[in-house]
Amino acid sequence: MSEKIYTIPVNEAFEACAEEHSRGCPFCRIYNKLEANELDLILGASMMEPDVRKQTNEKSFCPDHFNMLLTEKNRLGLALILESHMNQLREEVNDKGLAALVGKTGSAAPKRLNRLDGSCYVCDRIEYSFSRMLSNAVLLWTEDDSFRDKVQAQPYICLPHFRMWLEAAERELKRGYPDFYKAVSRPVYAYFDELRSDISWFCKKFDYRYDAEPWGNAKDAVERAGKFLCGDLHKPVR
Repeated sequence: MSEKIYTIPVNEAFEACAEEHSRGCPFCRIYNKLEANELDLILGASMMEPDVRKQTNEKSFCPDHFNMLLTEKNRLGLALILESHMNQLREEVNDKGLAALVGKTGSAAPKRLNRLDGSCYVCDRIEYSFSRMLSNAVLLWTEDDSFRDKVQAQPYICLPHFRMWLEAAERELKRGYPDFYKAVSRPVYAYFDELRSDISWFCKKFDYRYDAEPWGNAKDAVERAGKFLCGDLHKPVR
């Protein structure tokens, strides 16, 4: 299979993580690259575009992405987005029309604020692109034998992204899904079992009877378990 532009980010992430296992899950790496790109765009080229401003006025940002935007070097750009969003939001929480006429005071605010809860412009942008990356990874697995080798060379795939990739493959492969599952689950479950063993040894090391025994790979087992179980997102890509 000749590499196409929409498969390049997937191939690059799987190659990087196979080359250096400390980089972790390839899908976390893809997510973090998409996130960095979106944060750069929203405070740069996209900031003043009317269709983007309309969406940021409606959606705003989740706590994670708001805090990440605070660390960027464009406080003025963020302030301009917030000025527009807060002005529109203040108007929308006011009672208007029939509700105001019949005396239903306070009915507009919970409806609008409920729409805002869990809403984020950056999250939605990442989710849109990331879903296509998952599909591209399924396509690569079906058409590129060298990509299958890269999958087997992964340190692990975190469980949240493992689930997402399986769901994408189940939708798209139909009868070919069982073979896909058997292949891609191999490195995941191998790491799962290794991590279970390391966690157990970590616990034993707090028993005085094992005090003189070496730690092996267990010293950072708790941190690694967190990344495997929850993903390793919102991190700079190295």
